[in-house]
This record gives sequence, structure tokens and C-alpha cells, in this order.
Amino acid sequence: MVQTSVIGCGNMGSALIKGLWRGGNHTVTACDLDPDALESVADYCERTTSDVSEAADADVVVVAVKPDIVGAVLEDLELSPEQTLLSIAAGVSTDYVETRTDANVVRLMPNLAAETGDMAAAVAGENVTDEVRALLDDVGEYAEIDEAQMDIATAVNGSGPAFVFYLIQAMTEAGVDGGLEADDAETLAAQTFKGAAETVLRSDEDVDDLIDAVCSPNGTTIEGMEVLWNSDVRADVTAAVTAAEERSAELAAEFGSEDDV
Repeated sequence: MVQTSVIGCGNMGSALIKGLWRGGNHTVTACDLDPDALESVADYCERTTSDVSEAADADVVVVAVKPDIVGAVLEDLELSPEQTLLSIAAGVSTDYVETRTDANVVRLMPNLAAETGDMAAAVAGENVTDEVRALLDDVGEYAEIDEAQMDIATAVNGSGPAFVFYLIQAMTEAGVDGGLEADDAETLAAQTFKGAAETVLRSDEDVDDLIDAVCSPNGTTIEGMEVLWNSDVRADVTAAVTAAEERSAELAAEFGSEDDV
């Protein structure tokens, strides 16, 4: 069992804790100043604490706090070079963290699907250890990227779930408009997205070939795809991702400016 601490039990921290519990390969200590946050994850941890120093006794220490308190947390967190600090704080560079800890630093942009083992994550760092890779394997899929690509990764997999929820909602509403019960339409739409995503991940074919496999000549799917191909939906999705990427870069710049003051 890998000893893991998660500092910060908000939405992302708690999702990661529950996902690691589900995986069964990690012993987790949860740390937060909010008693309610600790209570919400207590059933998925070996122990909970409000003392950052108690969270330091782990192979992997995850810092999942708001960017503006990362510095304060690191001041109280004494780690050795043999430990790994996994930073989830958006916009906080590896350089910033490395100057404040002796631990090996790895930066991560996950998403909330970690709770169900379906996370998509981007990870960057000079030394992404096998322990980190095993942790990420337990809660989903990941891609190792250069840190310079973290803003676009934040947009694609960090913000992306909201974009997908929006599309699921649109398909659900179309089903309801066609006469389906709301619960049935949502189940069919959501499971269709889940199945399509698994097909993309497991298939050696590219997405265009997968689309062609569903589109029979003169069939129903090709009629719907013609509408999409003739629409601006691809450009609109790209614009949404670009807007999120630009905001991620802005937040990183704002954090850097505050650090320089």
C-alpha cells in the first residue's frame, strides 16, 4: 500500500480521495482546516487531520488547495527529497513549488471524474515517478506533457467535463422533445457519451473512421451528421476550449505577479 496524503479536501481533493479508496492500493491521510470537509471524506481515509505536519508522513503528498494559500501550506510542510509532492493548484508553476520544498515536485491537472475512476489528467515534471503513475492509473487515464502545455490541458480535461455535460444536456433535451421521459433520455445520452469515449480510448481507429462506422449510407446517423458538418459546432467547441485556455494563462500570470510583489 502506498502512503498518500491529500492536503485540501474540496471538490478535487475529495474526488481524488474517493477514487484512491475505490482503487484500493493507497492508504490515505486527508488534511483540511474545515471539519465539514474532513467529515465528508472520513469514510474513505485511514485518518483525517487539520495539521499539515501530520500529512507530511507519506510517500506522495498531494497539495490540492487554492493557489493563494499554496505558499502558506508549503511553509508548514517539511518533506525530504525521497518524497513526491503532487501539486494540483491551478496556475502555480513547478518552479514556484520547487523553491519551497525539498521533495520531488510533479504538477497535475486532473478532473472530478477521479471519484469514479474515470479521470482524465495531464501531468508534468522532471521526474514523474512510478508511484505517481500508479496513483493516476488507479483513478483514470493520464497524459505526460511539458509544463508549457498545462494551460491548454487545463482547458481540455480540466474544464472539458462542463462542456461535455452541456452536450449531454442538449441531447437529453432533444430526447425529451421527441417524447422520452427525462430520466430515460438522460440515461441514454450519458451512457452514449461514456460508451463513445471508451471506444475512442480502446480503438486503434481514428475518430473519423469511427464516425464512418456508425454512418450507414442513407441511414439515420448520416442525416444527423450532415447537420453537424454544416454547422459551426466544431468552431464553437474550439472557441470554448480556447477561452478556457486563455483564462488559465491569465490566472497563472496573475499568480506570478502576486508572487513578485
